Order: sequence, then structure tokens, then C-alpha cells
Amino acid sequence: MENNLGIGSRVKHHEYGEGVVINVKPTTYYITFIKEGAKDISRTNNSLEIIEAVDAPEDLISSAEIEKTLIGILRRWTDVQEEVFLHNKWQGGKLVFYPADKTLQAKEIPVDTFFHKIVMLRDRLRVMEQRINAHHIMTDEDKINLQQYITKIYGSLTSFNFLFKYAHNQFVGEKTKE
Repeated sequence: MENNLGIGSRVKHHEYGEGVVINVKPTTYYITFIKEGAKDISRTNNSLEIIEAVDAPEDLISSAEIEKTLIGILRRWTDVQEEVFLHNKWQGGKLVFYPADKTLQAKEIPVDTFFHKIVMLRDRLRVMEQRINAHHIMTDEDKINLQQYITKIYGSLTSFNFLFKYAHNQFVGEKTKE
């Protein structure tokens, strides 16, 4: 049975003790427990004893969900790009390419510049993907074929994931079927 508690509801958990609901998500409550701190607890968790319920609003949506939705809309319909960070250990570093021919000079590129180019490539692939999906003349089969090709490109670019500070910004290619 799913509880329908609102923010401010007081509860007791069999393991974490007493707490207060501080955020309500679609599938979980974010509860601050007196002794254990904040925890996400499933809304279907039967081990929650309700001490004092506060009614949840009917049109429940968290600010995080609103933000994620707005970012998705902005990315889809504009050229607004998210801020992507280079991992701290690479900041100020440089890439050096040494040619096999010893009579030629090495080429140095600041890691920050190289990273910026990788992020621009990723963002342009995303825009291309969105334009393919929204194309009015292409058949669904054509769209799927191009999508598969773009996914393979992302897979090729996973080699550069070590440069990204946050994993959610990294390239994702095809998932292997296990």
C-alpha cells in the first residue's frame, strides 16, 4: 500500500527511528531522521509508521523534476548548453603529441582546449540527434538508422570520459546485452 504523505509529516521507521518528511518525490519520501540523518524511503515501504500525517497536494511535483524538465525543454528548442566541467586533475594540463619522425616537432594542446572541443562535439551531436527526431520528411526507419549511427559515435567517444568531472556528462554508447 502506498502512503500519500505531505511535507512535514512525522513518521517512525523500524530501523531509522523518528523523522520528518522534507521532500516528496514520485516514488520516494526524503525523510530526515533524528539519529540517522536524511534518507530516501520508498513510498510503498510498509515499515513506516505514521505519527502525524500532513496531506500531500494533488498536483505533486518536486522542484528538481521541474528543473530537469525545463532543462530538457531548453536543450530541445534552443542552443542553450549545460555547463560541463573538466575533472580537477586535468585542469591546467596539456596533451603532447610526439611524431614518429624525430625531425618533426611535438604538438602541445592545453587539456582545457581539447576538453572544450570534445564537449562542443558532444553538444552538436545532441542537436543533430534532436533535429533528426523532429524532421518532418524523414521516415521512421531513416531516423532509426541515423540514431543507431549517432549511438555508435557516442560509443567511440567514451574513450574521453575520464576527462569529465561528473559521470552524468559522459558519453554513453550502445549497451551490451547480457
